[in-house]
Amino acid sequence: MTEEHIGKSPTPDPDPIQSPKPNLNSVIYPRRVPFEHGLLPIQKLVFTDPIQNLAPIKQKLASVAKNNRVGSAAISDALLISGDHARLVLETLGSVLHSETDPLVLAKPEEVDSIGADLRDLVLFLYIQSYKKLLPRTHKDSAAVADVWPSTSAFDGYLSALSPIQLVRSNSRRFMPSPADEEAHQLSYLQKHMPNIISLLAEPVEGEGDESSVLSLESFEHIGFLLHFGDKASDVPSLSQATPFFANSDPDMPAVPVSASQVHDWLLKNIASALESISDRISGKENGPSNASDQDAGNADACEALNKVSSNDRGPCIIEGVSKTSLFKQASDLKGRSVKIANCHDSVVYLLAPLRYATVYGCSDSTIVLGAAGKAVRVEHCERVHVIAATKRICIANCRECVFFLGVNQRPLIVGDNHKLQVAPYNTYYSHLEEHMTEVGIVPTINKWNESLALGAVDPHDSLSHPTGASDKQTESASCVDPDQFTNFLIPNWFAGESLGYTKDNPFPLPDAYMAVQQTNLKKLEETRQSLRETPLEENRKRELTTAFHMHFKDWLYATGNIRQLYCLQGD
Repeated sequence: MTEEHIGKSPTPDPDPIQSPKPNLNSVIYPRRVPFEHGLLPIQKLVFTDPIQNLAPIKQKLASVAKNNRVGSAAISDALLISGDHARLVLETLGSVLHSETDPLVLAKPEEVDSIGADLRDLVLFLYIQSYKKLLPRTHKDSAAVADVWPSTSAFDGYLSALSPIQLVRSNSRRFMPSPADEEAHQLSYLQKHMPNIISLLAEPVEGEGDESSVLSLESFEHIGFLLHFGDKASDVPSLSQATPFFANSDPDMPAVPVSASQVHDWLLKNIASALESISDRISGKENGPSNASDQDAGNADACEALNKVSSNDRGPCIIEGVSKTSLFKQASDLKGRSVKIANCHDSVVYLLAPLRYATVYGCSDSTIVLGAAGKAVRVEHCERVHVIAATKRICIANCRECVFFLGVNQRPLIVGDNHKLQVAPYNTYYSHLEEHMTEVGIVPTINKWNESLALGAVDPHDSLSHPTGASDKQTESASCVDPDQFTNFLIPNWFAGESLGYTKDNPFPLPDAYMAVQQTNLKKLEETRQSLRETPLEENRKRELTTAFHMHFKDWLYATGNIRQLYCLQGD
């Protein structure tokens, strides 16, 4: 591209996107994060006609914006939502923004309401609230993991007899859409709505009539909230630098705005090219092994794929189908990535690493330990799962009989159809935990584990079927774990032989009631130890007592299934 074409709108030289098969860095991709972690089931945000509804809202917000930014009060007034929901909009938007240097991303908790969001990012965020997830394809193969939902349930006669796991498995071939399915669906959505999206970012040209509008370089960059080129670590520094009309623009001289129609045509050509390039990936092979008899091979493939994953930003690492075992991954395995733990049963999964985003989907009877997730965690369609997570924010959707041990900086969000959820303070640590928390920006002095915010029972973005009448019900919130039932979770020391971190205890201060119970239990334990030491016993009696302790401990290991963790530790 020569200098005379930079920033000019009419007709550039031969269109570079007409080349046959683009290489990786020239392929456009949807940013998955806004669609996966940025949708809120607030009915007033889901517009039936986004362009007709959002145009006047944008105009109203623009009239009160300061430096093109709007705070929670303005958002509450313009959208007719509560202050809590306006704050939730800002926090959610901040967790999925494409710019790590945006003031909202860098804001301290007490500054979020006043700093607010860039109006253009907010408008795009509100627009995609109308996005509907891809309906999973019809289930064709037998489930790789046996159904474990009990035959009798407190929900019987109230909701559908199907559990969250059954709903997931009865609606998809491999329990969830493949990454290629989701990518294609998001691109198709953006392709359909791109004219409206561009019109909301464009500015009219004076004297050129209502149909003539242009996009500045700065406004165009905000499309990066929805799309990006190639790998995040590629040589293309920004969306605008990949265009024929903004590339190599002088940072000290504002680039000439480009006609909206030219931007639209260019984006549509790139999206069409990207859809063509991923069409061959939308197949059953990306969903993993479908043979139910080869579960062990599936586990091995999942772990092998996890270790080989590259450091791009196109999608999360997927850990799928772990059954009746323990799985451990650390920072060197995950490299600060996003992860998705799916369809794991009767297992313990340790991901002791600094993460960006984490999704736990369709798991049952398992314990999931997440190191430090700096952006967001989503737990969806799970049953009887214990989740231990240090994170900035968490969303819990359509879960039953799950317990969440949380160190969380923002109010936990509970949406959809839930039953018998419990929350508790964070209850574990490992030697590198504080180091990982610092790396991803989690503050240990702020823990809102017991301040959950429950929204409506039916999530309009959920692709799975909903029980009749559920739309009339308010979602069930979570109760707090009784302090007397609260226990610490001990993570085995897998870091032996490596440089150990400096974390020696739980970095999140326990509430007084929980701390008092912990201190009481420790005191009782010490008293018992002291009593045993001081009790005069003959050697044979000591051996009998030791044997009895070992037998009771062994019985407990087998009764709880924790014996498998010992076998896994021996294997490691």
